[in-house]
Amino acid sequence: MAITAADVNKLRQETGAGMMDCKKALTEADGDFEKAKEILRKQGQKIADKRADNTTAEGIVLAHVSPDGTSGKVIALACETEPVSKVADFQNLAMAVMSTAVSTDAADKAALLATPQADGRSLQDHITDLMGKIGEKIDVASYEIVSADKVVSYIHSNGKLGVLVALNNTNGTDVTEVGKDIAMQIAAMKPIALDKDGVDATVVEREIEIGKEQARQEGKPEAMLERIAMGKLNKFYKDNTLLNQEFVKDSSVTIAQLLEKTSKGLTVSAFKRVAIG
Repeated sequence: MAITAADVNKLRQETGAGMMDCKKALTEADGDFEKAKEILRKQGQKIADKRADNTTAEGIVLAHVSPDGTSGKVIALACETEPVSKVADFQNLAMAVMSTAVSTDAADKAALLATPQADGRSLQDHITDLMGKIGEKIDVASYEIVSADKVVSYIHSNGKLGVLVALNNTNGTDVTEVGKDIAMQIAAMKPIALDKDGVDATVVEREIEIGKEQARQEGKPEAMLERIAMGKLNKFYKDNTLLNQEFVKDSSVTIAQLLEKTSKGLTVSAFKRVAIG
């Protein structure tokens, strides 16, 4: 049957796919709109399969904190190229991902991607559809949740880095400002854990071995290597664990001391740092 411009435009409006893709799908489906939609969806899946191993180093990070300030979510929607990260369809999809996370309180990434949208299809189906339209890999690279007495969020100016900070024992103190300062500290200094107890044992073992080898290369006696390595490990904790880091705005205090100065007993119970690229 003849495919009219009106038919093509109707399918485009319903699917968001390009004009030529819509025309090809309608032609292949002999004008059947539902079959044409299925053809477009399969096209998206083909692109998803073909580009599954591609690197997604661009995209957008969004954060949301609940109205009462006690829970927060951060998502990273990633793509392959910067131009795609700027288009309206991609940014609208990122907002849809966050809206779904907030409205459903999805427990993890798998649950989030499986959530039905208004048309009954999953969020992952909608992501796959956009891959078919745009022609490159799109992925929810990260989805993180925290909850506490007070949650503070920070999005870096490039839109590709976000932080959530969970503060407990606030005791009625307004900790928004210090929370922002700590979030920016996390963004800049990339701590790997809250304190030394949160550092993975394999990382500790690696740092001890590195410390020993460095001391050995410097000609230190074998009997002293363990003590020297432990000193280097303590320096590693100071540089790489949040509560032990020097505050970037005032190096005379650590983050733990800053929290105590702000309100007695105030602590960071968790943080999430999400970055693309």
